[in-house]
Amino acid sequence: MLLYDSPVSGNCYKVRLLLAQLGLDYERHEVDVIDRSGRAELLGDLNPAMRIPTLILDDGTPLAESNAILWYLAEDTEYLPGEKVARAKVLQWLFFEQYSHEPHIAMLRYWLSIARTAPPQSRIDAMRAGGFAALQAMDRHLSRSAFLVAERYTIADIALYAYTHVAHEAGFDLSEHPAVSRWLARVAAQPQHIPIDA
Repeated sequence: MLLYDSPVSGNCYKVRLLLAQLGLDYERHEVDVIDRSGRAELLGDLNPAMRIPTLILDDGTPLAESNAILWYLAEDTEYLPGEKVARAKVLQWLFFEQYSHEPHIAMLRYWLSIARTAPPQSRIDAMRAGGFAALQAMDRHLSRSAFLVAERYTIADIALYAYTHVAHEAGFDLSEHPAVSRWLARVAAQPQHIPIDA
C-alpha cells in the first residue's frame, strides 16, 4: 500500500496510527500541506478533492477521506465492532469528528501552528468557541465511559484522538476537559501506539 501523507496532518496520522496497530506494511509519499501546487497532477486521478490522506491499495484502488480509510482498514478487526448499533455509534463519532471537531480544532491548529497565517480575530474566536463545544461534548460522554463506543478502543477513538491530542497547538487548554485528558492517556497506552511525529 502507498499512503500520500503529511507528518503534521492529524487526518494522515489517524491512518498511520491504525496501520501501525494493525501491523500493516506500507510506503509513504510525503505531500506538503501548505504548498498545494502540483496537487492536480499528483492526486487528481486518485482523489476527487485532491486531499491527503489518500491510500492506494495493493491492487491500485485509491481510497480518500481519512475516516473512510479507517473504516476500510478496520473492517473485520477488533477496531470496528460487529454489532449493528455499535457500528452506527462509531459512525456517529466519525461524523462528529469531521463536522463538529476537526473544522474548528484542526483548522485553528493549522493556522496558528503550521501555516502561521492567522485569519481575522473574529474567525479565530468563532473557531475556538466551536472547538470548545466539541471538547465539552466529548468530556461529557467520556466522564461516563472509558472509550467513545461500547467501552472499547475503536476507530472512533483513533479519529478523535488525532487532533484532540494536539489541541494545545491550537490554543485549547485540555486541563479544562479532565475526562478527555484521561481518555487521551488511555488511547496513548494502547498496544502499538505511535506518536504523530513517528
